[in-house]
Formats: sequence, structure tokens, C-alpha cells
Amino acid sequence: MSVLQSSYTENPAKGYPGMIANGETSNRISRTCETAAGIAFGAPVYRGWGDHGAVGTVGTLATFLGFAVATSALGALPGADADEYQQYDNMTIITSGAVFVTVTGAVTDGAALTVGTGAGAADGIGATAADATHIATGWIADETVTNGLCRIVKR
Repeated sequence: MSVLQSSYTENPAKGYPGMIANGETSNRISRTCETAAGIAFGAPVYRGWGDHGAVGTVGTLATFLGFAVATSALGALPGADADEYQQYDNMTIITSGAVFVTVTGAVTDGAALTVGTGAGAADGIGATAADATHIATGWIADETVTNGLCRIVKR
């Protein structure tokens, strides 16, 4: 039998966007992805146009649902990104619990997280104060990170 991998990193990745971070109690719902460009794993998800739909287009606090949970159960179509839900996929959204997401800027353990509504540098998921352009999500950072993968929780 041939060897598939003969070397291993000493520091494996702690996770990836959309990965459930641990076994604590969580709530997950399913919706149909309505966004034509797809919704990336770990991205914020909002109530869609249809009764059971979800979109990745930034909405409001009233339409914010949670974050897209990663799955390996999807068969990616040729030319499609394997790390996102495609339009019409049935997707899983975590509304409470612990999940990994990619944050923008510096966040500290326990910091309240917002989702930006614009295209500026601080408009991703981060610790920017809630205001007219940043939606308070109810989620908090569960570790200190700058511009990268962060475990977040909502309990």
C-alpha cells in the first residue's frame, strides 16, 4: 500500500469557519439558501425572502438568525466553492452554542460581537460597538484574537 501522508504538523489548526467548537448545548435550525452567490461557512445568516429561506445579504437585528454551520455532506458542483452553501441548499444555522468564525480586527475574550453592514475594514464580524452600521448579535468572543479564526459563543 502506498503512503498517503508521511509528515504531520506539530500544531494542527484549532478549527475552521463554521465548525462547531465543542459539545456544549446549542440550537441549530435549517433553512434554504436563497443567495445566488452562496453563503460561506461561518458567515452571518439572515432571514430570507421565502418562508423557509436564508440569505447572506446583511440585514437587521430583527432578521439576523445566526451563523452558517460547516458541513462535509455537500457535493460541490464543478466550479463551486466547497466551503459554502450553494443557492437552494438546505443549510444548518447555529442560533446559540459555540462555533468558529473569522473576525475582523482585535477581539478579546468576553467581548460582545457585532456584524458590520458596510464594506469598510471594520465591517466583518468584530468587537466594534453597535451603532447604525453594526448589528449587535448577542454573541461574544470566547478567546482573544486579532483578524482570524475565533471561537464565539451565545449561551
